[in-house]
Amino acid sequence: MLDGRSAEAQSSADWAVFKQRFVTSDGRVVDTGNNGVSHSEGQSYGMLFAVFNDDQATFDSLKNWTSRVLQHRADALHSWRYVPNAANHVPDTNNATDGDLGIALALSRAATRWGRPEDTTAAVAIAQDIRRYLIVNAARRLVLLPARLGFASRAAVTVNLSYYNFVAFTEMARIDPSPLWMLLGADGLSLIAEARFGRWQLPPDWLTISSTGVVGISPRWAPLSSFDAIRVPLNLVWNRSLSAAVSGGFGAFWTTAAAYQPAWANLVTDQVSPYPAPSGLVAVRDITLLSPGYAPNLPSVADAPDYYSASLILLSQLAWRESQSAGTETSQ
Repeated sequence: MLDGRSAEAQSSADWAVFKQRFVTSDGRVVDTGNNGVSHSEGQSYGMLFAVFNDDQATFDSLKNWTSRVLQHRADALHSWRYVPNAANHVPDTNNATDGDLGIALALSRAATRWGRPEDTTAAVAIAQDIRRYLIVNAARRLVLLPARLGFASRAAVTVNLSYYNFVAFTEMARIDPSPLWMLLGADGLSLIAEARFGRWQLPPDWLTISSTGVVGISPRWAPLSSFDAIRVPLNLVWNRSLSAAVSGGFGAFWTTAAAYQPAWANLVTDQVSPYPAPSGLVAVRDITLLSPGYAPNLPSVADAPDYYSASLILLSQLAWRESQSAGTETSQ
């Protein structure tokens, strides 16, 4: 099994490459696969990786850019996207809840690691506004809205299961004591168990829940399990709550094409991508299917084709290492 020092050295080396390739001098994480935009998601990843690698200087640069450019003035949430080559760099001020959760998690961990109460204060404000605006009832369960605007109507709500960061829910419950966080986590696990479709019983990228509680694939997007849904098993591994049903479904899908691991599946037609999954998805596969007692041999960030694959590799490193610590603060 990979010892702690080797794992730490690998993480440190990959973090150095990530910074060189994707983080600007003023603290912006660049999505190289999407015309150089930045997202609250990417900022949250960078901040989390900086804390994980004890890199306070980079954390502060990322935090300051995020707060200055993306944070709302009427609440503690963040606009979801920054467009560098536009006259209006932030044309849509709607938030993305996965980014806000990740930012709050990173701030809370920074406060604990480096003894900075101001980061706790910022994290609590974000947590309270997520709880206030983005945790809602959908028929018989609590759900997490992907954003404040555009995902809820009288007829149905739309959710993205990859936004369910159960480790973050646990941390939010610690800094913002409310039973809603743990109820949201429990309802999220039951929703993931129910919301699986197609030949391999996979979660979709986007899910709809009707006012009567009927769960289905959202008609607003292609019926895929792809680059969003890949974070579902990653979050479950990180939280040590991966079920045999979910891991078995992904395992069957990943081995369905003899020549390559597919990047996505169509949950209606059961077609798979005509091209192999990039290295970030392979990293998630490796930690999802890993036998107990073994360490993953993950792809390198240096070989990642873009920002998202690099992020998934670093997230997989973080999730696997923390999942091995039975007493870690990330348990639920």
